[in-house]
Amino acid sequence: MLRAQGFLFALPALLLLAIFIVYPMISTVLMSVTDASGGFTGLENYTSMVTSSTTSRAFTNTIFYVGLSIIFQMALGTAVGIVLNETFWGRALVRSLMLIPWLIPGIVAAMTWAWMFNTDFGIINYALMQLGVIAHPVGWLTNPSTVLPALTAVNIWKMFPFVSIMVLAGLQAIPVSLYEAARVDGANWWHEIRYITLPGLKTILSSITLLLLIAGVNSITIIYATTKGGPADRSLITSIQIYVEAFQHFDFNRSSALSVMFFLITTVFIVAYIRNSSRQQLG
Repeated sequence: MLRAQGFLFALPALLLLAIFIVYPMISTVLMSVTDASGGFTGLENYTSMVTSSTTSRAFTNTIFYVGLSIIFQMALGTAVGIVLNETFWGRALVRSLMLIPWLIPGIVAAMTWAWMFNTDFGIINYALMQLGVIAHPVGWLTNPSTVLPALTAVNIWKMFPFVSIMVLAGLQAIPVSLYEAARVDGANWWHEIRYITLPGLKTILSSITLLLLIAGVNSITIIYATTKGGPADRSLITSIQIYVEAFQHFDFNRSSALSVMFFLITTVFIVAYIRNSSRQQLG
């Protein structure tokens, strides 16, 4: 009786899960092995996407964009979180201001940075020219060699406050007595960071990295709102390619095939990361 009641209470959530997650996933898999008329095509859509030069370009860009973003988001966010845990005048104000990049809606941040990166009247070129760093304006979002690093920098700026807040929360769980004992033994600030703070944050840093990985591979707002993957696909990432195939080329079957492949590859990376993190924690 109790089991039946429990199932009835969970039934609405299970129905929503089936409608919004299970059904779309099954539908996507079915579309990936059919054509526009519903005829079975086997792996034709997959072969078409794998052999496409656009797919390889987008996948390479995705690795660069997500990988570099996570490295700098973790490094900068952890450093800022540790600094904000120290006692200094105006700490509460600085903590509040630090959250602004994370709180700004993605589309607003993207359009603001697009204006700042503008070749002719952007403030970034103006400031660098005034400082003598560059002699001529740089087309940050139009030059194939600078567009992806520039957008990666925007992504780092957008998400590092999230890391800082998580690190700041994790620091509260580290006993103060450990730092006091270390100071008695003659440890300096760097020794405290290396042997107490970072080991104490190991678990939460692993969780943050996983969250950033999931968010990064699904990120679309910043790049699509500024360059739409251009110029010449130099800033195209896989999530945007899936969107373009489906809603610009209206080829939902190829888009579904790419979605399935991207999902499987991402799942492999995530599972491998979780297993490696678990192994390190047990060790």
